[in-house]
Amino acid sequence: MDTINRILAISRISEDCRDVVNNGISLAKKLGAELEVLHLISNPVDQEALNAPLPYPDAAHKTYASIREEAKEELEKILRRELNSGFPIKLIVRDGSPIDEVTSVVKEENIDLIVMLAHQETRLEHALFGSESEAILRSMPCNILLVKKEPHPIKW
Repeated sequence: MDTINRILAISRISEDCRDVVNNGISLAKKLGAELEVLHLISNPVDQEALNAPLPYPDAAHKTYASIREEAKEELEKILRRELNSGFPIKLIVRDGSPIDEVTSVVKEENIDLIVMLAHQETRLEHALFGSESEAILRSMPCNILLVKKEPHPIKW
């Protein structure tokens, strides 16, 4: 295996992605690698078009830009302890097609290893992202570490 210098942890809307981020932090520290965390948000409907004036109170009507900002703030909360300790982490928030965004970041940032969830998406994740995980697995030019975390107990 080649030297791993740059790690990309992929975060989505699931709380289970905290495990992905924590694994990314642990690996980056152990390997002396740089860590980047990509938080993917989805725009399944043209949210910007929905931001046209509607008969809703302003407080209840969020703009797409504010949704992106909230995603970044949530990610910063998760990583605050590491950032405050001086551990360098690059935060990236992207929307659009997950496969396109991940591919773009991998190429732009010269990523050596991707850390991502292995479990089947929840219904909401599947509705927002489709079955993009398999496409990511098959198309990436770098190694991928899958974090096993089921969203709930499996009943046989």
